[in-house]
Amino acid sequence: MDPVGLQLGNKNLWSCLVRLLTKDPEWLNAKMKFFLPNTDLDSRNETLDPEQRVILQLNKLHVQGSDTWQSFIHCVCMQLEVPLDLEVLLLSTFGCDDGFTSQLGAEGKSQPESQLHHGLKRPHQSCGSSPRRKQCKKQQLELAKKYLQLLRTSAQQRYRSQIPGSGQPHAFHQVYVPPILRRATASLDTPEGAVMGDLKVEDGADVSISDLFNTRVNKGPRVTVLLGKAGMGKTTLAHRLCQKWAEGHLNCFQALFLFEFRQLNLITRFLTPSELLFDLYLSPESDHDTVFQYLEKNADQVLLIFDGLDEALQPMGPDGPGPVLTLFSHLCNGTLLPGCRVMATSRPGKLPACLPAEAAMVHMLGFDGPRVEEYVNHFFSAQPSREGALVELQTNGRLRSLCAVPALCQVACLCLHHLLPDHAPGQSVALLPTMTQLYMQMVLALSPPGHLPTSSLLDLGEVALRGLETGKVIFYAKDIAPPLIAFGATHSLLTSFCVPTGPGHQQTGYAFTHLSLQEFLAALHLMASPKVNKDTLTQYVTLHSRWVQRTKARLGLSDHLPTFLAGLASCTCRPFLSHLAQGNEDCVGAKQAAVVQVLKKLATRKLTGPKVVELCHCVDETQEPELASLTAQSLPYQLPFHNFPLTCTDLATLTNILEHREAPIHLDFDGCPLEPHCPEALVGCGQIENLSFRSRKCGDTFAEALSRSLPTMGRLQMLGLAGSKITARGISHLVKALPLCPQLKEVSFRDNQLSDQVVLNIVEVLPHLPRLRKLDLSSNSICVSTLLCLARVAVTCPTVRMLQAREADLIFLLSPPTETTAELQRAPDLQESDGQRKGAQSRSLTLRLQKCQLQVHDAEALIALLQEGPHLEEVDLSGNQLEDEGCRLMAEAASQLHIARKLDLSDNGLSVAGVHCVLRAVSACWTLAELHISLQHKTVIFMFAQEPEEQKGPQERAAFLDSLMLQMPSELPLSSRRMRLTHCGLQAKHLEQLCKALGGSCHLGHLHLDFSGNALGDEGAARLAQLLPGLGALQSLNLSENGLSLDAVLGLVQCFSTLQWLFRLDISFESQHILLRGDKTSRDMWATGSLPDFPAAAEFLGFRQRCIPRSLCLSECPLEPPSLTRLCATLKDCPGPLELQLSCEFLSDQSLETLLDCLPQLPQLSLLQLSQTGLSPKSPFLLANTLSLCPRVKKVDLRSLHHATLHFRSNQEEEGMCCGLSANLLGDSGLRCLLECLPQVPISGLLDLSHNSVSQESALYLVETLPSCPRVREASVNLGSEQSFRIHFSREDQAGKTLRLSECSFRPEHVSRLATGLSQSLQLTELTLTQCCLGQKQLAILLSLVGRPAGLFSLRDSTRHTEKLSFPRLEACALGFKKKRKKERKKERKKVSEDTELRTKIN
Repeated sequence: MDPVGLQLGNKNLWSCLVRLLTKDPEWLNAKMKFFLPNTDLDSRNETLDPEQRVILQLNKLHVQGSDTWQSFIHCVCMQLEVPLDLEVLLLSTFGCDDGFTSQLGAEGKSQPESQLHHGLKRPHQSCGSSPRRKQCKKQQLELAKKYLQLLRTSAQQRYRSQIPGSGQPHAFHQVYVPPILRRATASLDTPEGAVMGDLKVEDGADVSISDLFNTRVNKGPRVTVLLGKAGMGKTTLAHRLCQKWAEGHLNCFQALFLFEFRQLNLITRFLTPSELLFDLYLSPESDHDTVFQYLEKNADQVLLIFDGLDEALQPMGPDGPGPVLTLFSHLCNGTLLPGCRVMATSRPGKLPACLPAEAAMVHMLGFDGPRVEEYVNHFFSAQPSREGALVELQTNGRLRSLCAVPALCQVACLCLHHLLPDHAPGQSVALLPTMTQLYMQMVLALSPPGHLPTSSLLDLGEVALRGLETGKVIFYAKDIAPPLIAFGATHSLLTSFCVPTGPGHQQTGYAFTHLSLQEFLAALHLMASPKVNKDTLTQYVTLHSRWVQRTKARLGLSDHLPTFLAGLASCTCRPFLSHLAQGNEDCVGAKQAAVVQVLKKLATRKLTGPKVVELCHCVDETQEPELASLTAQSLPYQLPFHNFPLTCTDLATLTNILEHREAPIHLDFDGCPLEPHCPEALVGCGQIENLSFRSRKCGDTFAEALSRSLPTMGRLQMLGLAGSKITARGISHLVKALPLCPQLKEVSFRDNQLSDQVVLNIVEVLPHLPRLRKLDLSSNSICVSTLLCLARVAVTCPTVRMLQAREADLIFLLSPPTETTAELQRAPDLQESDGQRKGAQSRSLTLRLQKCQLQVHDAEALIALLQEGPHLEEVDLSGNQLEDEGCRLMAEAASQLHIARKLDLSDNGLSVAGVHCVLRAVSACWTLAELHISLQHKTVIFMFAQEPEEQKGPQERAAFLDSLMLQMPSELPLSSRRMRLTHCGLQAKHLEQLCKALGGSCHLGHLHLDFSGNALGDEGAARLAQLLPGLGALQSLNLSENGLSLDAVLGLVQCFSTLQWLFRLDISFESQHILLRGDKTSRDMWATGSLPDFPAAAEFLGFRQRCIPRSLCLSECPLEPPSLTRLCATLKDCPGPLELQLSCEFLSDQSLETLLDCLPQLPQLSLLQLSQTGLSPKSPFLLANTLSLCPRVKKVDLRSLHHATLHFRSNQEEEGMCCGLSANLLGDSGLRCLLECLPQVPISGLLDLSHNSVSQESALYLVETLPSCPRVREASVNLGSEQSFRIHFSREDQAGKTLRLSECSFRPEHVSRLATGLSQSLQLTELTLTQCCLGQKQLAILLSLVGRPAGLFSLRDSTRHTEKLSFPRLEACALGFKKKRKKERKKERKKVSEDTELRTKIN
């Protein structure tokens, strides 16, 4: 008997166990692999007797310790057909600690706990300290080859056929279908670049396993990072690489090592590369240094795979990275083992900074439809349920979208394998609508039929939750009770592996088969365990933003926990949870309601894109229509998703939620790495109105999937696909799909690097989109020939209203005809014909081809094309290379192209010589309204007049244009046009040729000519004055900024005599502003066609020329006596009437006298104005003297010493003059001097002296002056706020005068002077005193002092209410005296209203 059997002391029990296990050696091998992951099932043991082989395997299990042995015994009792009496003995004897310890004895206790089992090679203890032996190269090579062979053999043994667990299909462990792999087009430039949202991924370039490593690069660190979300199969792919290498498929590598960070994180000391390879993986049998030296020498043929880089622990303090991450960093950067190949797998997130910038990034994108089908075929292989499983997946979109995740696809197949035999077609899939229910059915499938181990599930869920909370994914035997380990092993819920804890020490570790399973079991514990209340439960219902990955170095372990909690809140899961909760349905219902309530609160918040996706997953898992409707209605109208990865499952879940929304929605995916088949998840989503994608990952496969989805989106109006890698193949699918979307209004293919032919293929669809308003093809680098083809499309397509091309921009704007829904539902060919007919009747096209490198021959082709097209609203060819010839061709064609508004030829290399050609070319274009050429600013713009006939139908308008072209130029209707040749560097030598070219334009209408900003100089001005009569009647001529001297400026005044059309000349000498203008009124009459018929029109115009004054405005000019003399001499022959406006900084008395002396020589002068001109204090007297020197002066208005105006009467007018000296600084003294001169001044109108700062003295002096001024008929003075002082004269002496004094504030001492003046002014018949501060007493004194002869004299005083008056209500008092020849009588006082008037007549 075996010594261990003797030691156990129970021969019969041991023999029964051996006989039981001998019947099922495959099962025992599977358990050996589970409990001893690194055990070597040596082929030499196969020669032993079956019982001896079982005894040997039991010995290996027993020496691992009590925990392993007890877990194994529990597995025996759970999974094998064990008689009841034997099961009781096994559990009571071997299944508890007391039995194991008591029977093991002292000898068993003395065995080391970490003793290695048989078949596991003892690793080298100290590789660095062993002395190096001197061996020849041949011996070293033999040792290295032996180790490499050992390495390959070990891998082959590890990946031998796995034994399925109880109730599992054989393919459960063997099926492998490679997921979609996409290589990134850009490497990592910065650590932040490792965020998946920042990567640009190329579609259409599948990466196979052999393509993952570029063997052509032999220098520098060579690192590959494999990114994929949880469940995408990263770990599976890593092991697949090891298996393929063991089978000899990766011949480029001699050695391959696979490490898992979840195990490496347990290492607390710093490692050398040899310790990493030999202590933690596989040790050579001898001479470790020689083997490592060989590996180091051939490092370019060594592949190191690190699984779970996102689980690498970051430093918590200032000491730097952890030991394992430090070693990983040195390997990546080539500091250690230079030249070796490194591959790391990770979930998308912020990766460690140790990754080199040139690291290759590969993305795992899960399964597409064909891969799901392939996986199902392999899983079910020859089973009869294979066809049924395929049918179930094809008919259920929800389950198919879940299967896009490889881990969920495996779970779904396992569930279908369990459900299909017992359910009718379609019923089994109904049990798998969500991810949560997938896992729930998996647990039921792995459990014994009719028996759900509730307590074991909840206990294992508690372990799972404790691990999530502490960040633990590896458990040891001490962390999990042996029955739970046996339960997990029996139901394939746990996996085991060997954890190296140090040199020569290893320990078996346990982990859940997948992190998602750990989260699901934790959710089960939270929902069903009585230890957890609903308040604690709701703390776990949170939304994790994937943007947090930009700042967090390590990703959380509970990403799916809220989703599983939401899924378990579904009513469908209540029976399952109630069973786990031992029938406590009320508690389960309360927890489910609490989860739903938290989700309702989250649904009404404003969330970021990542959280919206997480919320949709949670809400979709609940299967609550009311909650889904609340979430869908709460989503914003514009829903952006920026810079985070999205899968098909994400979009499918979003689509499920949007089905509960009534309002339309805009979806914008900008910078989001999307799986190629993601658009298929949007099939049938009728709520999408705007759909936009911008990502380099989108390629042909993406476009093909999108083309299948577009026709199913009934509300889609805007489609954007920018920044992608789509080629002709992908565009061909979209072109076929777009006509099936007649409701589209805007389509964008910006920045897709499309070829010329692809762009042409896209525009072919324009006639088939009846409502399209915009097509954006910008940033696609097309050639000139393609651009002309696009112009032809714009000309021929009846709905195109504008084609705009500018450098990278290329945009079609369309105006679809208004059509009813019934018309849109008609046949496409009928729609097209109707659209063409309506477009031909009313369309006008705007064509903007800016900076497109067009040349002369392109202009010729474009002209030929446009002549066949519709009427043009605008043609913009600026920024091209047409040069003189091209500009001339376009100018000549302008009259034939019927351009309604503008032709822009700016920045085309036009020269001065080309300007003449352009002017001649447009001379016959009668619709031209303005031509602006500025060579300095590279401006060449033609503006055209919009005639009333343009409002007519196109056919009538075309006939009208043709009839006009048959008329003689002289018969054409006249219109105003502007020719602006500014800043062209024109000189005097260019004028003659320019005027010849302009001659034709002058006959077509009134011309505004602008030569400003050139270099004509004095010579040019003189030459132009000679040429102007030959240009006919201009409306204006601008000669500003041409460097003219004062002599040249004054010489232009002669144009008044030579040019009949010139009515106004404005000159600002310092600013060089010179403008000659005609009569605006006559121009408007020409333009409106209101002139009388000839010959009456000529007579009418002659009359206007005699009546409309000509105006000369000369400002900012030094007005010295010689200049003024020359100016007046020049104006002598100017036809009148003439208005002369002069302005300068200061006009000296000598200059003013010179000017005034010349006034009699200008009989046609009607106005002389000196504005903004400084005058001396003597100037008022000089101006006043003109009244006697020049009899034609009618009025002198001197408002201040900066503004004076002289008005002249014509010869037909009667003599009479007015003088205005208001708003000056005369004061009392100045006004006294002026009043003394009044008798000698022949004024017959008004003398205005207001606002001259006068006081009562001036008013009194006016009263004293009145007797010496017989022609004064009325005078009024107001010294209040009005400050008026006006004297009215008549041409003859007046018998009666009126004097009004207001607010003069007379004092008592002024009464005597006032009475003296009144006594001397015998012609004064009426005096009105208003608020002059004279009371009754002063009035009485005033009347008593006035001595006047017999006659009528009226005095009125209007005084405000005051208490000092003797009569309380008396407001005004007037006293009069009447003296009759025979008797004197007093008239009775009379009180009327507020005024009382007493009159006395004296005979």
